[in-house]
Amino acid sequence: MKVVINPEPFLSLPNSIFPSKPPCNTRFQLRPLPNLHRHRWISRRLSSTLQPRATLDSTTIEQFGIPEFDVRNPALSSSYRSSALPRPNQTVMEAQARVCTGPTQTRPLDEQQAFKVFDTILRSARGEMKDEDEVSKAQLGAFFAGMTIRGNAFPEATQWSEGEMRAMKTFWPLLVRVLPPEVIFIADPEGLMMGMGSSIGPQYVGNGTSEMRLVGALREVLAGGHLGFEEVQGVLKDVLPFQEGDEEPKKVSEALLSAFLIGQRMNRETDRELKAYCLAFDDEIGPPPIADVRSLTHYGEPYDGNTRFFRSTLFVAAVRSCYGESCLLHGVDWMAPKGGVTEEQMLKFMGANVNLSPSKAKKLLEDDEVGFAYVSQREARPSLYEHLTKHFEF
Repeated sequence: MKVVINPEPFLSLPNSIFPSKPPCNTRFQLRPLPNLHRHRWISRRLSSTLQPRATLDSTTIEQFGIPEFDVRNPALSSSYRSSALPRPNQTVMEAQARVCTGPTQTRPLDEQQAFKVFDTILRSARGEMKDEDEVSKAQLGAFFAGMTIRGNAFPEATQWSEGEMRAMKTFWPLLVRVLPPEVIFIADPEGLMMGMGSSIGPQYVGNGTSEMRLVGALREVLAGGHLGFEEVQGVLKDVLPFQEGDEEPKKVSEALLSAFLIGQRMNRETDRELKAYCLAFDDEIGPPPIADVRSLTHYGEPYDGNTRFFRSTLFVAAVRSCYGESCLLHGVDWMAPKGGVTEEQMLKFMGANVNLSPSKAKKLLEDDEVGFAYVSQREARPSLYEHLTKHFEF
């Protein structure tokens, strides 16, 4: 464990980091409890009462080569958000949090909320947004996919509310004139919305072979259906980059892609669909290494973190490793839409090495004095990390 927390020899930072306290060189060691695995222990150079500042002065950063990213406080998890990532429209994002979820967790919008959301979408499509962020195509795809799936496949309690019906009846004749054709397809694949008899949805096939395959799969998803293993893998290989540094994959609409991904999640993926997602990127860096250990516990908490509750997984895994139970955590530094506190943020704040390759993590898991490792998606699946954390927020 000490290899994970302090992978390099400890470097005493200058007193400017702790201006009000003298340096403390006391080393505290967590002594094994009676039944602890006798080879594993955790040590960490601590100050008994010192609290590090959230930011370091520029001289210290330059002297020790510490990027500011390394000293961010996980309590401010929003600071991990990439500045290059466009900000979503908050009104629609709040609506997505309510309607783009599972068959029992969805919370229909009331009339006031629905009118506000559809008015925001209409103004954005018309280019009339002033002080608000525009509604992105990815948001449009995700939101309307959620609405369509709810209307087609969800139980009565989580289908459209009366307020949503009234709002759609008011706004749809206006929206159909200004929304892109792929968004109209997502919202009305059968062309039956509000009895208007539109032909856009039924006749939409997409642009190019990649979108054609995606649209075909999406029709099934929007109806509440499921796909086979080969269908999912075929779509993913068409639309996502599978090698780090690849040129842009075959261009597809962000609205279609976001609708597909959130739609699969709302329909609750089958085992074969999940298998397709898990194996789609396996060829990128070769087969994963297999640790030679008695048992291995994987901890893969939601990658977008936690914003409301204490996240104890990291500490549970560390303690279990002390008892001879090898533990592997995996995740990312920050991910939309929740953008909450993640294990990587906490480890980074404590000074841990969060850039382990899978092969290095394997060695730590097999080490009798460690038995603990964290692997970032950034190292395990670099192209997927690049795509999902830096280019796509819905």
